[in-house]
Amino acid sequence: MNNTSNKNPFLDAYSTPHGTFPFDKIKPGDYKPAIDEGIRRQNAEIDVIINNIENPTFANTVLPYEKSGELLHNVNTVFNNLLSAETNDELQELAKEIMPLMSEHENNISLNEDLFARIKSVYDQRQKEDLNKEQSKLLEDIYNGFVRNGANLHGEAKDKYRGLCKELSLLTLQFSENNLKETNNYRLILTEKSQLAGLPESAIEAATETAKEKGVEGWVFTLQAPSYGPFMTYADNRALRRELYMAYNTKCTHNNECNNLEVVKRIANIHMEIAQLLGYTNFAEYNLQERMAQDSDTVYKLLNQLLDTYTPAAKQEYAEVQALAQQQQGGDFVLMPWDWAYYSHKLKDRKFNIDDEMLRPYFELNKVKEGVFGLATKLYGITFKKNPEIPVYHKDVDAYEVFDKDDKFLAVFYTDFHPRASKRSGAWMTSYKGQWIDERTGENSRPHISIVMNFTKPTQEKPALLTFSEVETLLHEFGHSLHGIFANTTYESMSGTNVYWDFVELPSQFMENFATEKEFLHTFARHYQTGELIPDELVQRIVDSSNFNAAYACLRQVSFGLLDMAWYTRNTPFDGDVKAYEKKAWEKAQILPSVEEACMSTQFSHIFAGGYSAGYYSYKWAEVLDADAFALFKEKGIFNSETASSFRENILSKGGTEHPMALYKRFRGQEPTIDALLIRNGIKK
Repeated sequence: MNNTSNKNPFLDAYSTPHGTFPFDKIKPGDYKPAIDEGIRRQNAEIDVIINNIENPTFANTVLPYEKSGELLHNVNTVFNNLLSAETNDELQELAKEIMPLMSEHENNISLNEDLFARIKSVYDQRQKEDLNKEQSKLLEDIYNGFVRNGANLHGEAKDKYRGLCKELSLLTLQFSENNLKETNNYRLILTEKSQLAGLPESAIEAATETAKEKGVEGWVFTLQAPSYGPFMTYADNRALRRELYMAYNTKCTHNNECNNLEVVKRIANIHMEIAQLLGYTNFAEYNLQERMAQDSDTVYKLLNQLLDTYTPAAKQEYAEVQALAQQQQGGDFVLMPWDWAYYSHKLKDRKFNIDDEMLRPYFELNKVKEGVFGLATKLYGITFKKNPEIPVYHKDVDAYEVFDKDDKFLAVFYTDFHPRASKRSGAWMTSYKGQWIDERTGENSRPHISIVMNFTKPTQEKPALLTFSEVETLLHEFGHSLHGIFANTTYESMSGTNVYWDFVELPSQFMENFATEKEFLHTFARHYQTGELIPDELVQRIVDSSNFNAAYACLRQVSFGLLDMAWYTRNTPFDGDVKAYEKKAWEKAQILPSVEEACMSTQFSHIFAGGYSAGYYSYKWAEVLDADAFALFKEKGIFNSETASSFRENILSKGGTEHPMALYKRFRGQEPTIDALLIRNGIKK
């Protein structure tokens, strides 16, 4: 990123469309000075609040606190987002300086006794102020936030809290860096054509491109999802499947600088120490207080209910795949984890005559994108218009303006679809700017939303052709995006996806339901060469096969939830064997044979470097909600505008202004039950 002037772009008003970030002008050297200035400005804003001689009120204390730190928030948002989406050595070194600095600054605010005294005064006197529902919720959130961030701590406890937070910020950064390095450092180089047996043309073409990029002869396979997934599914060579599986599933366990075993222990222990400092038994108890589930008993009740309900079916699914493998390899063949995708695919093909390669030609990325955008148009009347004048942070990124059904500007929307060495693995939605309403003028300041993927790249011969799973992933992240795009609340801290963590996955998982709906697929799924619409019988095979190994997939998610809860319901420090602890934690949900060297925890970014600590169960919790919600769409018609309008109004636009169960019941007319999920998965008729 070149900068033609010496001015720091963060410190000037942005002369860009919709005030978007001037990515083309930002360079690494701009971040630290802008953060220093942002800290200085927010400290001055806090001083004004503290030094106000008038009695504390919502207007002179809570509101200015909510509005404080705009510059700092902007710089930090860009820095953290690019650290995931477009990182480099310079940014990673900067992060080691910036993360502790931010942690210290945040603690300086949350542990500021004078500031908390004013906020507490407003909170204690809240009945005397004529606050509306949103104001009351903002006050409650801010007060609880201070308490949960140590405002009631004193003396040594306060100093200890500061130290733990600072250490945690560095450790989560180290965890992510190690994971990215291990992923990028590995390559499986094949030089003999016979080693490619079973692989589809698309996987071979991609491996050829990767070899060229890396300057080596032959074919290169990596641990990135678009490379790893097809290899594990199609490669006939079992020894090579095992090699790739072991490389992936032993990430950050090796005796090198990327080892995360001690990092995992320390992160889990710090979370526990922080929670206990704040008066909780363990981190799960602390974290779940502000979740729909509320406590670990409720989480375990859900996980165990799923375990009991799905285990018999999952064992039957395993037995079927094992039987096919033994039929082909002999009766003494033991199906191992590196065999699961390969033989599952063969069984699925035999049962339903369908696989990813058969579907890929109908899922050309640009057409899929049109279909997903078109779905939002059908449901909500919104439209997307690409604007090349909006600066982007990488040439692969596109920027769109989103307009509402009345043609009013609604949001900026960035898309970033393909893997690169500078991007972490996975898929995510994020926000560059939140939404809020100016209470004086009524101006509705609209959000800037981004989705980041790691989809199959185009090759010299073919455009980007997605797997069905990648189509579902795009729908998922787009669902999160709609939650941000439709935000319509007064205060930024409560807008969009700023909701309880076990509610945030509802809009995303809800959208995945459309992937198996013929009416939706027929709006875009055309063969990239012939233009032929995806045949009805192929759509029917997608529907018929949609529950293939659904019970196994459910238990896999349950196993991750159990592992997460095991790490964060601990009341005593952990200094044992991470691998052994992991195997014990999730053994009830394991269907495949255990592999001694494998370890999930060392690469489980969701719970060790993301927001899902004591929260991974959220995916299954939200799945219950999304199945129940989509059942209403199925009943009324999947494109029913009245139902969609209710979903937008009651779920997507409200953010965190009310308790999520109140919002859900207003949309659905009842509390959710697990029945719709069981019916959708074919567990219950």
